[in-house]
Amino acid sequence: MARYDFRCTSCEQTFELTRPMADADDPASCPQGHEGARRLLPVFTATGMASIPATSGGGCCGGGCCA
Repeated sequence: MARYDFRCTSCEQTFELTRPMADADDPASCPQGHEGARRLLPVFTATGMASIPATSGGGCCGGGCCA
């Protein structure tokens, strides 16, 4: 089972339905009973850390600040 977000084309209410993935694109009715709600595309963000190049040089902290 997966969760899908829908928006009613009549009252603009956004709501969530849990249904099998095979039924993801089936018609939906909003909680107010209006027909014709549209499934919304999922919004997600992927983040990561860029690799930080290692500094080279003398000293205990790698920047040459320790003598």
